[in-house]
Amino acid sequence: MEKNKEAGTTPEYVAEEAGVVGVGEVVNASGHAQELDRNFSLLSICAVGICTGNTWAALGGSIVIAIYNGGPPGVIYEFLAVSLFYWLIAACIAELSSAIPSSGGVYHFASITAGPKYGRAASWFAGWWNACAWIFGSASMSLIISNQLTSMWGLFHPEYVPERWHVFVTYLIVTWLCCATVLFANRALPYISNVGLFFIIAGVLITILVCAIMPSTKGTGHAPSAFVWRDWSNQTGYTSDGFVFLAGMLNGAYAVGTPDCVTHLAEELPHPRVNIPKAIAAQMVVGLVTAFFYMIAIFYAIGDLDSILSAPYTFPLAEVYRQATTTRGGSLGLLLVIFFPTMCTCIGTYITSGRMLWTLARDDATPFSGFVGRISPTHKNPFNATLVCGCICTVLGCIYVGNSTAFNAFVGSFVVLSTLSYLAAILPHALTRRANVVPGPFWMPDSVAYVVLGVASAYIVVFVVIFCFPYSLPVSAVSMNYSCLITGGVTIFVGLWWIWKSKRGYVGPKALFEEERRLSMTGVGRISAEKE
Repeated sequence: MEKNKEAGTTPEYVAEEAGVVGVGEVVNASGHAQELDRNFSLLSICAVGICTGNTWAALGGSIVIAIYNGGPPGVIYEFLAVSLFYWLIAACIAELSSAIPSSGGVYHFASITAGPKYGRAASWFAGWWNACAWIFGSASMSLIISNQLTSMWGLFHPEYVPERWHVFVTYLIVTWLCCATVLFANRALPYISNVGLFFIIAGVLITILVCAIMPSTKGTGHAPSAFVWRDWSNQTGYTSDGFVFLAGMLNGAYAVGTPDCVTHLAEELPHPRVNIPKAIAAQMVVGLVTAFFYMIAIFYAIGDLDSILSAPYTFPLAEVYRQATTTRGGSLGLLLVIFFPTMCTCIGTYITSGRMLWTLARDDATPFSGFVGRISPTHKNPFNATLVCGCICTVLGCIYVGNSTAFNAFVGSFVVLSTLSYLAAILPHALTRRANVVPGPFWMPDSVAYVVLGVASAYIVVFVVIFCFPYSLPVSAVSMNYSCLITGGVTIFVGLWWIWKSKRGYVGPKALFEEERRLSMTGVGRISAEKE
């Protein structure tokens, strides 16, 4: 006990007496009793961030869609531009996670940055936007992997015509394989993430080397530098190239836009105030470097862009790899290289979505919160919340069988919903001049912070609108961008749920300063939970 008292200088506490949570119960930064084991180390939490982000693989999965917005130069420069803004967002999230290391992430951040008057409402919307974004993101990753697998089959069966139910069956297998991994292998997740980190780094290096070397050895040659760096190609139907560039940043935002994923594991690793910002930095650095060089390599390996755009495969990257290697076997090999990291990414999305839904449920913000917010005593994880996420993704898969446009409307709203959740935490932080947050170890100087917070907020406000514009002109029911409809529908539903719950005792996340005030008023000793 004396050892614990000496460690009690950080704002994570345990009550020595009854009156706060109970005798000897650890209270973490969320204001809740510490229920989860701290299984993750700094390396494994960095691995989770890098695996869940997996920027080069996510960008590769949407590369053909991205090419319409400017061709290869557009993809590269749009990615670099959107990365700059997401680095600013990541810095804001890192600062808040250092001060408030809670698994609620932006849900908890918004409750404090917005202050006592608006904190409950801001955190409610931030939490639900974020939870829905991660559930839809999980569904999109399951679909990407399903398309990879059906494309592998199609490579060696030219007569094969993929149908939606083929993809759906594969989607179900992938969804529940990844979900079951999170449900039943909680203690193994750090090791799985480390393996995934190896696959990501090794996979991108292998792909870059193959795409850089094989076109020369096979006699096909590389694409000219002008094709990669200068030849702008607008195939969207919009007349303004400037707008096409801005709208094309959506594809890069999907690839790089997950800076909050590791914050939802803040209660599962030691020293989260220091380690979470480090993990966010590692994720952003590795994501930028790997994706940039990956794009250069595959664009130089393209010999016939038209055949890629018209490829019959559900995962057109298969044709890019076939051109790079000139063989179906080589394409299969590179598809396997991207398949294994993407599986780890899908596991990471279910880790994040389950934790996010659980944090809402433990504050009584979800239906059936007693069930959803329960920690499994056997598996030591938010088992029920993760199970619910898997069930929702299954329902979304059923929608895909009936109407792929409707499914794409849900998963396509990931970027808009996630950035809105960031805005709900970041904008009040800027407007209140960071007055409501007690600084953590990572705290930006005022001269830097207000610029970073302001630009990040302005980016989100502007691009949430731009990212809701139709993908191309003329617009049809199939090509329409329904992100605004899904985001609006989710917001209306969440707003109605807020009206119901706010009048029936919903309190919201417990702010750190409130817990600290209660402890000081009761005279209870403070003991660090961080090392427990």
